[in-house]
Amino acid sequence: MQLTSRTGSHFPFDTGDTGLAKIRLDELIVKSGALQQAILNSANFSVIATDEKGTVQLFNAGAELMLGYAASDVVDKLTPADLSDPQELSVRATALSRDNGVAITRGFEALVFKAARGIEDIYELTYIRKDMSRFPAVVSVTALRTDAGPIIGYLLIATDNTARKDAETKRALAEEKRLWAEESFQLMIESVVDCAIVMLDEEGRVKSWNTGAQRIKGYDAKDIIGRDRSCFYPQEDIDAGKPERGLQEAALVGRFEDNGWRVRQDGTTFWVNEIVTAIRDSSGALRGYATLARDMTERRRVEAKLKEARATAEAANLAKSDFLSSMSHELRTPLNAILGFAQLMASDVPAPTSIQTASIDQILQAGWFLLSLINEVLDLSLIESGKLTISPEPVSLRDILSNCRAMMEPLAQKRGITMTFPHFDAPCFVLADQTRLKQVFVNLISNAVKYNRLNGSIAVECTASVPGQVRISVTDTGMGLSPKKLAQLYQPFNRLGQEIGVEQGTGIGLVVTKRLVEAMHGTVGVESEVGMGTSFWVDLKAADCAQLALADAAPCPQPEAANDALPTATLLYVEDNPANLKLVEMLIARRPNMKLITAGTGVLGIELALAHMPDAILMDINLPGISGIKALSILRRDSATAHIPVIALSANASPRDIERGLEAGFQKYLTKPIKVDELMLTLDEALGLAAISRRSELRVV
Repeated sequence: MQLTSRTGSHFPFDTGDTGLAKIRLDELIVKSGALQQAILNSANFSVIATDEKGTVQLFNAGAELMLGYAASDVVDKLTPADLSDPQELSVRATALSRDNGVAITRGFEALVFKAARGIEDIYELTYIRKDMSRFPAVVSVTALRTDAGPIIGYLLIATDNTARKDAETKRALAEEKRLWAEESFQLMIESVVDCAIVMLDEEGRVKSWNTGAQRIKGYDAKDIIGRDRSCFYPQEDIDAGKPERGLQEAALVGRFEDNGWRVRQDGTTFWVNEIVTAIRDSSGALRGYATLARDMTERRRVEAKLKEARATAEAANLAKSDFLSSMSHELRTPLNAILGFAQLMASDVPAPTSIQTASIDQILQAGWFLLSLINEVLDLSLIESGKLTISPEPVSLRDILSNCRAMMEPLAQKRGITMTFPHFDAPCFVLADQTRLKQVFVNLISNAVKYNRLNGSIAVECTASVPGQVRISVTDTGMGLSPKKLAQLYQPFNRLGQEIGVEQGTGIGLVVTKRLVEAMHGTVGVESEVGMGTSFWVDLKAADCAQLALADAAPCPQPEAANDALPTATLLYVEDNPANLKLVEMLIARRPNMKLITAGTGVLGIELALAHMPDAILMDINLPGISGIKALSILRRDSATAHIPVIALSANASPRDIERGLEAGFQKYLTKPIKVDELMLTLDEALGLAAISRRSELRVV
């Protein structure tokens, strides 16, 4: 038997055992009359009703507009699952089957599983229009039952979730205003249990109260209808006039959104997100307000925990960085003595014996390796804590690779390895940090040398991978890596089985390399074949050539070479570590044209500088009393010592430490352990500048 409503809509319900209940449902729809049907079909959200098997029985105008189907295309032919993303339904079915211990085989079962068990279900779903385009929709699924309880169908109400939330809320509230009196739509409102939907009159008194409001706020409808909305607020908010201000704001601009504490009937409090919308008639007169409120207490608690966890993690990262920085300093101080005196012994006169030289070489090799490990650990810590400073600029690949070639070719030649580098017919620039980019390629080429075969080869190539990007690859003829080892490539301290080999390494270099490239907005990749070799490649953004204004640049003063003909120069060394003092004393003793005076504190160093007026000052940073940076500031403020070049020599060796030192005014910032050649060259430059300054003063006089 087929029933027809007065509007002409057909509802093909079979009048079997549940026929009486279905007739009652149809009578309810018929009773609502043409107005209800017109309202239903004018709704701008999708309303789809099905029979108990899932076949669509009602497809309103909103559904037609939203999905692009005519009702005749869908009614008695399709299920809501046919209009949904099958992949999402499959995932949902799998999850529900796992969580509930049942087998869900149909997409429609996944849609209505919870609703069929009396659980209100609201979730996001991807709908597919007739033209196969997709859009996200928020879908509410409700089971329709007879008075006796059996399910006679399902009601799916959906809104397009891509629309602006403000416009969506206004439309929904406008529809609720017009449809509130309709019994069938009251059923829809009552089915929403996770949101309190409350209608107020123009004075702010409660007019209607849904199931969600009862669940969230604790009041039965009979206890709350007619009461002022202020009863939901804490007393301090009532005293401050907050309930009235919310209504005034909504009446003024149409909508008011608020987050705050509210009070349940039992006196407990909860955190709510509430939207108040003014309802006006066609003439613009205020007729009341609609409020939508959600209990956000649990979300707020979770967000507070996440915030606390984030703060704890940041504090832990900071503590780790501080610890590593401190450890770096503490390790560099004894290393300075080990490497410094070893370099001194290696260059001693008379020269050490061959056996002594071999021992010294072992000390230096182990010491420099330990220093490399310290640097890599510190680099990794800075990257992971987000404190790595990157200064992107156009960098010439020709210059960078030429520099790397000069550094690595002697090591390659010792192993009989030939290296080929690209020839640049035109300038080629990438956007990168110059220092860090050099670090990346030195590490890649160094690995290609270390893990190559004897008399093998290395090819460094540069190509345009995609428009706007440059790819630089380093390919070796080593033993290659298996897929299993490739999967472990970027794990810190994992040397992929090379721990027992003759090559020293930390297992950190590639991790740092990858992080550095990513920090420069590039990518790293690798291809390898066992027995054939490995190729690492780096993709970076191409950049325009740097424009250098050389014509207007003033020539830099060139330091004079140190020789015995120069008058004796005075060097002041401010350092509190006896081993470091002894090392520099022995180094300076080899320079007959240089006299050394020392100070153990920053204060004494300032006094000696004023008394002796040295030609240059070598300054530690961590000193008793005042720091080296503070001592430098005092020297710079005094006109008598402001001109003296001051060189920092410190175990504080992080990039930020060096940056702070140069910003403070040190002529140069050297790090411990001391590299003897670098120290002597720096002192020669400083003394050369001091000599130029003295001659300038004599000419002025």
